Amino acid sequence: MKTEVREAAIITVGVALTGVLLGVLWWWLAPQVPLVSDGDAVYLRDTEGEQAIGVDGTFVLLALAFGAVSALVVFLVRRRGGVPLVVALAVGGLLGSLLAWRLGVWLGPAEDVAARAREVGEGVTFSAPLELGAKGALLAWPLATLVMHLGVTGLFGPRDPDPYEQQHQLQNPYGAPPV
Repeated sequence: MKTEVREAAIITVGVALTGVLLGVLWWWLAPQVPLVSDGDAVYLRDTEGEQAIGVDGTFVLLALAFGAVSALVVFLVRRRGGVPLVVALAVGGLLGSLLAWRLGVWLGPAEDVAARAREVGEGVTFSAPLELGAKGALLAWPLATLVMHLGVTGLFGPRDPDPYEQQHQLQNPYGAPPV
């Protein structure tokens, strides 16, 4: 049990640290939300634009991919499951999502929209801060990890011996078909 817990801790830290890569990719690939100021207030440049939803969608799609890949890598390294391993994948995925979210916000445009609007001037388009509007998107990585790990363990994991086959061999030691 100590070995499984130690391996689970290593997996948790390793999966969580890949959140740095997710955060950088999210910052790089997410669409920019254009804003414009009229001197008094800040408005969306394109009121019918879907960039804000695209920011959330980009995070979710990247997190799903990271979840699938992390589960596959952990399965290929370990070739078996176990409760500590599954908990480590889920916790590591959640921590990785949180790290990616905060890193993306930190790397993105300045969070003080009013100061940025004053800086660029009236009528000039500038980018909104990188925000994750749907906080439920943080669960995409852990959920994808759990589903993927369950799938690969079910398909390619070690099998339990068939109890009926053993019972049949005990009743019929010579392999002759039962009468």
